[in-house]
Amino acid sequence: MKIIGINAFHADSSACILVDGKLIAAVEEERFNRIKHWAGFPIESIKYCLEETNLTISDIDQISINIDPKANYLKKIFFLLKHRPSLNLILRRLKKKKKYKSIGEIINLEFNKEKFKGKINNIEHHYAHLSSAFHVSPYDEACILSVDGFGDFASTAWGYGTNTDIKIENKIYFPHSLGIFYQALTQFLGFKNYGDEYKIMGLAPYGKPKYVEKLRDVILIKNKGNFELNLDYFKFHKEDFNYRWEDGKIEIEDLYTKKILDLLGPEREKDEPLKDFHRDIAHSTQKVYEEIFLNILNNLYDKYQNKNLCIAGGCGMNSVANGKIKNNTKFENIYIQAAAGDAGGAIGAAYATYFQNKNRQRKFQMKHAYLGTSFSEIQILDCLKNNQEKIENQKCNYNKISNNNELSKIVAKDISEGKVIGWFQGKMEWGPRALGNRSILGDPRRSDMKDILNLKIKRRESFRPFAPSILREHVSEWFENDDEVPFMMKVYQIKESKRSKIP
Repeated sequence: MKIIGINAFHADSSACILVDGKLIAAVEEERFNRIKHWAGFPIESIKYCLEETNLTISDIDQISINIDPKANYLKKIFFLLKHRPSLNLILRRLKKKKKYKSIGEIINLEFNKEKFKGKINNIEHHYAHLSSAFHVSPYDEACILSVDGFGDFASTAWGYGTNTDIKIENKIYFPHSLGIFYQALTQFLGFKNYGDEYKIMGLAPYGKPKYVEKLRDVILIKNKGNFELNLDYFKFHKEDFNYRWEDGKIEIEDLYTKKILDLLGPEREKDEPLKDFHRDIAHSTQKVYEEIFLNILNNLYDKYQNKNLCIAGGCGMNSVANGKIKNNTKFENIYIQAAAGDAGGAIGAAYATYFQNKNRQRKFQMKHAYLGTSFSEIQILDCLKNNQEKIENQKCNYNKISNNNELSKIVAKDISEGKVIGWFQGKMEWGPRALGNRSILGDPRRSDMKDILNLKIKRRESFRPFAPSILREHVSEWFENDDEVPFMMKVYQIKESKRSKIP
């Protein structure tokens, strides 16, 4: 059985391929076209998956996409009758949905010398998220949670996974969304690009919880893990709201109404210097987010009494909140795969399709994220030779070092002298995090290293953090929690006694 899973016509367009239940390759389209969070059809990703498996499109049995226009249909009808959104909003969303019906046509157009003869499957968005985590996790049974902005008219789903089966117990439906709450406050703080939420997560530790009580009026905790947005503060659900993507680039207007300005104060302009007020809003946003998130998890544990947990969805990328699960719930084992967001839905769509046959067994566990493209030594040398005079009019000098031990010593010495290393090896990481194969390395013992990396190399905001890399056997010496974090999806505190050593 050969299945291609895709996330298409949605942010972080991507594709993966399963061969007899094993994940062979997975990659995001942005890695080919270099447009971050690209939202079109992942044709280059599909081509890569086929090349990696020496298959043609005619060899593929099924193509599965992580969206189902028919899902939650009655909930959509009820919402339309109750809220009566603008006609333009309805027509635009209907027009967008039509694109999902043309997958076979797109495939056959792109592969005009071959013919796709298989079946196309639509998998409900949050079911695909849950599958993307549970079906590649190390657990035979686990509590499962998906949290994001929206997908198929829902923002949150939770339940229980057993072997290959996934049971969804509850959902939070449009227009209520923890992801939208976080995104709206991200916009309020002047970070308007799609996917900027991680900036709030990085800014939050510099602030204080001064606005927590006010933000508790924006999103409300309910019983049994439920929550609701106070819709007086939002406009995305009722006006002719502008959410569009042109040529794969996503643009979203502000999600909130002016009432949030009355509650919190003036919004930050895009290039306005950060003030304590902005840091306090970020801190308070993260804290309220964590309250809702942990409330869901505690109710989920109470229901199933299993200490294994799988998390997916865009909110699963909030590694700060994830790092607080062990100390604030009874969950002990937490798995979040490397592309928890919408890109990962491609994997979920593929596995959900594969396990529609109940007789199939799980054969794959995602222990690493090195599933993307790689380059041969000849290709790398050709690139260096061809670009010797092209890098900012400076000569690109290079040496070839064949001995890995010698290479490691040279790199370690350079790092110890304050130099910054671009480390490039093997297959590219699946998901948004640099995990060692496409990474920037610096010395954590230098107090000025964060500024060097942010200002000179990454050219980004000074508050943005970096992740530590550590040998597994030494984790307990340096961190307050001893845990596996292979995909940079949990943030744990450094022991106080060690903090001065790695500022």
